[in-house]
Amino acid sequence: MTEKSQPEGQANDVDDKVQLDDVEDEKLNAEKTITPNHSQNGSVRHRKTKKGSSHKNNITAKKNQEVKKILAAKQSSSGKGKTRSRVNLAGALKSLVSGDSCIVSFIVVVALTIGTRFYKLEDPNHICWDETHFGKHANFYIKGEFFFDVHPPLAKMLIAMAGSLSGYNGSFPFDKPGDPYGENSYVGMRFLCALLGSLCIPLAYLMVWELTKSTTACILATGFILFDHGCITISQYILLDPILMFFIMLSAYCLTKFHSYKNNSYSFKWWFWMIATGIALSCAFSCKWVGLFVILWAGITTVMELWEILGNLELSLIDVGKHFAARVFGLIIVPVMVYLFWFSVHFRMLPNTGPGDGFFSSAFQSTLKGNQLYMTEVPEDLAFGSVVTIKNHRGGGALLHSHPHLYPKEHPPEQQQVTGYSHKDDNNKFIIKKAYEEYDSNKPVEFVKDGDWIRLEHVSTKRNVHSHNEKPPLTKHHMQVTAYGENGKGDANDFWKIEVISGGGDRIKTVKTIFRLIHVNLGCALHMSTKTLPKWGWEQLEVTCNPSIHHTNNQWNIEGHENDRVPKASPSLYKPSFLESVYESHIVMAQTNAGFKPKEGEVTSQPWQWPINYKGQVFSGGDNRVYLLGNPVIWWFIIAVLLYFAVVCSIFAVRTQRGYADSPQEQAHRKHVESICVWLLLAWALHYFPFYAMGRVLYFHHYFPAYLFSAMFAGIVSEYMCDVISSFFKVDKWKMVAYYVSVGSIVGMSIVSFYLFRGLSYGMSGPMAHSPNNTAPVYKWLDSWEV
Repeated sequence: MTEKSQPEGQANDVDDKVQLDDVEDEKLNAEKTITPNHSQNGSVRHRKTKKGSSHKNNITAKKNQEVKKILAAKQSSSGKGKTRSRVNLAGALKSLVSGDSCIVSFIVVVALTIGTRFYKLEDPNHICWDETHFGKHANFYIKGEFFFDVHPPLAKMLIAMAGSLSGYNGSFPFDKPGDPYGENSYVGMRFLCALLGSLCIPLAYLMVWELTKSTTACILATGFILFDHGCITISQYILLDPILMFFIMLSAYCLTKFHSYKNNSYSFKWWFWMIATGIALSCAFSCKWVGLFVILWAGITTVMELWEILGNLELSLIDVGKHFAARVFGLIIVPVMVYLFWFSVHFRMLPNTGPGDGFFSSAFQSTLKGNQLYMTEVPEDLAFGSVVTIKNHRGGGALLHSHPHLYPKEHPPEQQQVTGYSHKDDNNKFIIKKAYEEYDSNKPVEFVKDGDWIRLEHVSTKRNVHSHNEKPPLTKHHMQVTAYGENGKGDANDFWKIEVISGGGDRIKTVKTIFRLIHVNLGCALHMSTKTLPKWGWEQLEVTCNPSIHHTNNQWNIEGHENDRVPKASPSLYKPSFLESVYESHIVMAQTNAGFKPKEGEVTSQPWQWPINYKGQVFSGGDNRVYLLGNPVIWWFIIAVLLYFAVVCSIFAVRTQRGYADSPQEQAHRKHVESICVWLLLAWALHYFPFYAMGRVLYFHHYFPAYLFSAMFAGIVSEYMCDVISSFFKVDKWKMVAYYVSVGSIVGMSIVSFYLFRGLSYGMSGPMAHSPNNTAPVYKWLDSWEV
């Protein structure tokens, strides 16, 4: 890649030394190779010959003559001081875009970043796309109300902090996209997202500089991010993605700096950048779980480095062990501690009951102020006649629920639905009755014990939880569960036997006792599935009767308990530890994330569509339309660069296999570029291809972390491509002209295309792109664009 130019006299000495070293190398390898045939472009074709002492002597004599020629050439050129090799010319070209110009260009890039990201930040002045979700989450943090979300807490806490510091009080409801903000302070939260999204660009610049020391590569790489409308749009709204992208880029930069000190192990800077890498990786994962991909990239890089260290025979196994232990501390222990710290802050910021209570276990809910289980006494032992809510005990389990709606005709019989529901509701309440007797409040209290046969009568509809030998809607190898009967009277298929799993003693204790409900006639266990019913089932969880009675989803506990005749106790005695709460949070997050389905009318996409910019995402409709779409010219150019890189690597692989070898300088230059680009391509692949294996709903914005790495890759390869173009010219002046024209063309392409498609980010009005009255033909390039 780019190298700093040497002083003229020194440059000639360096060239001569390289040529002398090349001669010595060929002397040492004379047994295995070759008779050199020099072509005009400096390449060498080697032909294998048989080993022999006479042949060796001929080669040695030939090399000695070459040494003499080189020394003679050095003496003849010492007075001129102007002789340069092709490599020195390349250094001279790049010296004009190195050093001080790096600082100037960095300042220009930062200024343009600020201008493009903060321009019209307040527009549109209504809720755009997922701002409705993350704005609500900011409300909950500001009010301290517990809520549930599928993502870790860091990015949401930062948004809430920005809102609070900018004067927002958490009162705006964030009901749906398109609702105007009015007088509510929302710009502060957008400002934070724009700021962190903007910082991705200087981080990309610094990272490419660290890898290449080429200002040109830095300008090209950052230009592909700077002038990309998708990166602008995703940075200007109240979303988690710009915060995630910032920490991913920070992780990548810190990792690059850490590896730059690999020859100075255990120095202060080595420790600093390793621990900084660990913290940044943890913060990326603390924003969204897709931050795992950058952790995987860093892990692969670290394993490769440790493998190289293991192969260094100058180091003892104890030294290798020290390197391993240092990385375990900096890249595993530190990130885990930071990740747990953010969850600790998350729980402390949400001490009060809120809409997320029902997603968590009864024991967890007992820690939330205002919850029915918090610091209040409830009946401890379950008795006949008690009114209860029954919680599925698995992580993320919901409450047993029923409502007057019936199963549809296609899932006979048309009896009342029994489902799982995560929110608090009166339809979650059931009365515990004996199997064959009606409850009589005048009789002495009789406690429910292990092995008792019971009925569960739904309080609101007076029907009993029932099962029969019919197939449920989704899980066909189970039995259907319904609510059946009138005024609490049904049949023998309403009978269930309580089987205690844990909790101590024969009695069923509120919160503490874990039990199964075994159907007396069928022998199956009441089961809550992770599958979601269709709209006729209100998208609630399916409840069935499972023939495999030991399945973990068959476990239940009493959560709510009403019975004035039973002694009371505090469920807070069973509150979970911090680590248990973190574990439960992750189980709930994982199950909910896996079950994500698109909403009605929502635009989703497939991973194959993302790199080719096939379809975007509507952020704002109406007269101020904003459409998340990458800059088409830049994105398609990056694809072309990727293909160019693949072709060039293939050509050089064939040349090497056929016995061609370039000069040592060219070989080192090319290998350096290849190693950097392969490393960045690995990061891109790890942030892109895993989405093909995901079963959840996917959106276009999931691609943008991968795009950052593809942009840096394309910038470095483009600079190499400009070098190649300039090498076709023999005159130094025209080489420089060709180089700068090539670089200028790429930069100009980025700027012009940014201007043409500026409406994608900053708003469009008037007819849609494919309307006959539309006057902007650039938006009609693909029919799949809903601009």
